[in-house]
Amino acid sequence: MAWLSLPLAVLLDFLTLRLALRLCPLLQAWDPLALAWGVALARGALLSLSAQAARGRGQGLPGAAEALLPLAALLSLLLPGHVTLQALAQPRAPPSELLHGWGRGDVFGLTYMAAGLAAALWHQLFPAGRGEPGPSASLGRLLACLRPDLLRFVAMAGFLVLSSLGEMAFPYYLGRMTDWIINEDDPSVFIQAVWDMFLIAVGSAVTKFICDTVYKETMNRIHMRIQSQVFSSVLHQEIAFFHANRTGDITSRVTVDTDTVSEVLSEKLNVLMWCGMQGVFLYALMVQVSLRLVLFTTVGLPIILLVPKLSGKFHQNLAKRVQESLAKANEVAVETFQAMATVRSFANEEGAARRYGQRLQETYRLNQQEAAAYAASMWTNSLPQLALKVGILYYGGRLVAAGGISTGDLVTFVLYATNFSTALEGLLSTYPSVQKAVGSSEKIFEYMERTPQISPPGTLAPPALRGLLQVQDVWFSYPGRDDAPVLKGVSLELRPGEVTALVGPSGAGKTALVALLERFYEPQRGRLLLDGRDLREYEHHYLHSKVALVSQGPVLFARSLHENIAYGLGGRSRQEVTGAAQRANARGFIARLSHGYDTDVGEMGGQISGGQRQGVAIARALLRDPRVLILDDATSALDTASQLGVEKEIYEGARAGRSVLLIAHRLSTVERANRILVLEDGEIREQGTHRELLARRGSYWCLVQKQLNGDQGAPGIAWRLGGSDAAMEHPWGGSSSGIPGV
Repeated sequence: MAWLSLPLAVLLDFLTLRLALRLCPLLQAWDPLALAWGVALARGALLSLSAQAARGRGQGLPGAAEALLPLAALLSLLLPGHVTLQALAQPRAPPSELLHGWGRGDVFGLTYMAAGLAAALWHQLFPAGRGEPGPSASLGRLLACLRPDLLRFVAMAGFLVLSSLGEMAFPYYLGRMTDWIINEDDPSVFIQAVWDMFLIAVGSAVTKFICDTVYKETMNRIHMRIQSQVFSSVLHQEIAFFHANRTGDITSRVTVDTDTVSEVLSEKLNVLMWCGMQGVFLYALMVQVSLRLVLFTTVGLPIILLVPKLSGKFHQNLAKRVQESLAKANEVAVETFQAMATVRSFANEEGAARRYGQRLQETYRLNQQEAAAYAASMWTNSLPQLALKVGILYYGGRLVAAGGISTGDLVTFVLYATNFSTALEGLLSTYPSVQKAVGSSEKIFEYMERTPQISPPGTLAPPALRGLLQVQDVWFSYPGRDDAPVLKGVSLELRPGEVTALVGPSGAGKTALVALLERFYEPQRGRLLLDGRDLREYEHHYLHSKVALVSQGPVLFARSLHENIAYGLGGRSRQEVTGAAQRANARGFIARLSHGYDTDVGEMGGQISGGQRQGVAIARALLRDPRVLILDDATSALDTASQLGVEKEIYEGARAGRSVLLIAHRLSTVERANRILVLEDGEIREQGTHRELLARRGSYWCLVQKQLNGDQGAPGIAWRLGGSDAAMEHPWGGSSSGIPGV
């Protein structure tokens, strides 16, 4: 119904204008401008009522209903505004025939076409009624990154103004020289004009050189700042973010996308500023030369501006797809390089190369489409400009023949219009590139503006900490898997001066509990308390200096052993690092290395063995002198001698007042623990000492029996326990005679 009401409104508007045309002879006593504005007001009231009626009828105008009232106002004011400008520019000229052409079909169609083009342009450039802005990038958000260097851009704008004014003096002087040649005036005027143009050219070149120098240095600063901000924002995301997004994708956004955005800004923003400044000044000077020619030129501007907007949107979508495809190719490369040993062991080098080539083929196909879209956008941008230039020459020639402007003014205007067209062409040629930067920056801004899905850390940092860690009725599911809880009402305590062991089969929830204690995630229900205060209340750096974690597969960085042990603690002396390594029983193997503590361990610690990596990781944790130490199967790769040294440090540190959580699959490691907790299917099934749990012959007893008998894929466990099926010897001496049935 809403769409049907619009043709009726157009028909009513046309009939109203025909009626006004017939009444014109009766209203000859009126001033023509007053008559034009009176009809415009009546027409505006009629169109506004029709627009309100169409809006009230329905759902048939999604998004466009909000534009009906502005469109009605534009249709009403277009003709009277035009004739008013004519009257102001030429007060002695007779009234325009447009005053008597209200009801003509061609004038009526022209006004609706011009108003429709303007409304479409406005709707594309400034969309309304589309809800709150989403995470998609925009040029405004890109320009917001330049705000810290605003003073530099103000200075550059000043130099741009001076340089632009200098270049725009040439058409003016050429027009005056044309009039001089035709009229044969004083020759000294010609000589003076030449000197003026020479001095202005030198000044314009100098100011442009200064502007370009300052601009390049400023854009280098902006590039560094954007990349640093993206990297810092990614670092502060929750751990689940890194599990949900592949490493190659994140790396591509931080490096490739920021490079693309910065490159476009560095190359194209300068052109955008230069052409924009020139366009503003040239348009003002064109108005001064001939208002009629300016109005003729302005009529064609909506088409010239609307075409690149529509073609640029398609180009932007393609640019975004190219970046996503390239990120997927990078994911394959990073994944392959990180697992190179696995690729080599399965002799799948050709398969990995083939998979990477397939991703590159997809990127190549999208690049071809992007190149075609770019060429099409360039062609559609240049064609309307050419038509406008031809129209200006034709209309300007008619004005000269009619005596409306002089020959010199026409020369000046044509030069201004040519420069204006060049500036407009520069703007339009950079627009697809800016659109590409907008598409590439979408993920960048998504990362920069993303709020971590975990409570922000507090500010609590007490000078003294006992280390009493309590887990109270904790329920937890991984993000996106709310229907599969990993922990179900778990409660436990880590007491100062005690070693608490946590054992259980794979998948029982041990790693999930460690992740909660490290605040990698937050529980859906329950609380985690440290000295009676919620973990969320503690300051981030303080908490992780007091609660240290060593995992089964620790990660080392491609730097020296000294820097790896002192990681995150700033400058630590060699004596402190050596002491921590000795307590972790890692000093011996470090001393045997050719460069000792200055040995580079390679990427991910690949230059040393797994057991040595665990030793370095334990030393890294002990250097912090934590009040709570969490060992998640952290001695699984150590030899017997190293394990004995580490266990000695664990139990002696506990006696000194440290709380220790010991998670181990090698059950001989946990026999001396003050308390052993058995976690199965996300629940604590048993707890007690080693002997108490064996006496119950429950879940813990079954785990011990499986290790002794080598059942269910655990061959050789009895050997690692240091004994035989008949009598299991403890690594520190004695036998486990308390094991029933052994």
